[in-house]
Amino acid sequence: MAMKDYSDEFKADAVALYESTPGATYKSIAAATLSEGGTPTARAGQTTSSAGPDERIRQLEARVAELEASERKLATERDIPRKAAKYFAGETNWRVASSSSTTTGTPTA
Repeated sequence: MAMKDYSDEFKADAVALYESTPGATYKSIAAATLSEGGTPTARAGQTTSSAGPDERIRQLEARVAELEASERKLATERDIPRKAAKYFAGETNWRVASSSSTTTGTPTA
């Protein structure tokens, strides 16, 4: 894939869009800017003033679904290390042998 040359203004606008959009990823900014014909003036998740109320509702519902999916993914990513830590903490609970079993050499039950 060939690299395209973008103007300094385009690059600055893309960086400004990334920094001003909470939860934005490079991929979402690229999709928002490049899908607009190379102009990053359209904000990710925002509509133009010509969109009607029904279109605005549809876009907001899509955004809510996207955020809910992202929340589920983040919760899963958070819970995996938590569950692993709990599992491995249980694995390291060794029994302390009583003094009588260490002198006789018989294992404790």
